[in-house]
Amino acid sequence: MSSTFGQYIIKRRTELNMSQKKLASLIFKEDGEPISAQYLNDIEHDRRKPREDYIIRELAKALKTEEEVLYYLSEGYPSDARFKSDNPERIVKAFTAFRRALKDDSKDKS
Repeated sequence: MSSTFGQYIIKRRTELNMSQKKLASLIFKEDGEPISAQYLNDIEHDRRKPREDYIIRELAKALKTEEEVLYYLSEGYPSDARFKSDNPERIVKAFTAFRRALKDDSKDKS
């Protein structure tokens, strides 16, 4: 997967045969209002990246994809995966395991 966050959103939306307006109407902000088509357009063109967990979750649900993929592409972390510790050794260990998993995955595809 070498796409940007926005490119991935476009790809999934297109695969689901959904317009920007339709997808935007399915993504609700914390206040219960849907996001605007313009906000979605900004996301798809990588001018903005949602940092709120609830927007990522809404996008994942509407696009029938995993939240983790969207967090990865948006360069963010779900709130339950954010480090609650300032222990440098644990942080390094976690990132080392993450990098190893990605590296192992790329080996499996070659």
